[in-house]
Amino acid sequence: MAKKSSHTKIGRLVLDVLKPHDPGLPEFATRLSSLEGVKGVTVTLIEIDRETDTLKVTVEGELDYSKIRSAIEEWGGVIHSVDEVSVGSLSTEAQSGHRPRTCEEALTK
Repeated sequence: MAKKSSHTKIGRLVLDVLKPHDPGLPEFATRLSSLEGVKGVTVTLIEIDRETDTLKVTVEGELDYSKIRSAIEEWGGVIHSVDEVSVGSLSTEAQSGHRPRTCEEALTK
């Protein structure tokens, strides 16, 4: 079995991130979107407390995880977990034909 290059780019990352309130969500997403290789960013606020925000961060493009992690840490954040990674020209979702169900579909099953 051939070994792939260690420089294979990641197409999609879903991260659980804890960050201070500053920068705010729009600025945080904009900063992430300006990183080399990033084509799209979605930031969802999961929880807020007195000093921090817990976020679900989805990043798509031709990604370098170490650069994304370094940038988040530079802005005072920390990645708690990497919840999803997609690598390659086709996502596993597209190959399997699987798609997440809507709430209505889930409730009627």
